[in-house]
Amino acid sequence: MRYRMQQHFFTLTDDYTIEDENGEPAYIVSGKFFSFGDNLTLSDAQGNELAKIEQQLLSWGPTYNIYTGGELVATIKKALFTFFNCRFSIDVPGPDDLEASGDLLDHEYAIARGNDVVATVSKTWFSLTDTYGIEVADGEDPVLVLASAIVIDLACHNKKD
Repeated sequence: MRYRMQQHFFTLTDDYTIEDENGEPAYIVSGKFFSFGDNLTLSDAQGNELAKIEQQLLSWGPTYNIYTGGELVATIKKALFTFFNCRFSIDVPGPDDLEASGDLLDHEYAIARGNDVVATVSKTWFSLTDTYGIEVADGEDPVLVLASAIVIDLACHNKKD
């Protein structure tokens, strides 16, 4: 499934709209204005909360937790010492951890489980706001992949810094 994730232009928080491949709203991401660190909610188009994204404030490097239904489903951490590319570990319960890696500018990357690519993310260059095309492989959890893409955008392009 393909998605288009676009950050809202005039916003004081990290708000995104995620459309499906038909251009229909599929998900809404809302940031909280008064919070320490990044705290966002990923909801479906009807406003039902699907996931929460919370930044860990006391950690080495950017680290975020993703929760669904109050349960921790992933911890995403940016690798600190990479010279020619950017890399993130996506630690999920069990043996199915993911890794996101891409180019030096963090605009093109893939999310993989071992040697299997589960999603690709590509930034649209000619846009006033951050806009990404995200392709999620069949059978993969789109909420986890989309939340991971949001975290990577926050960690690499945080406007609060």
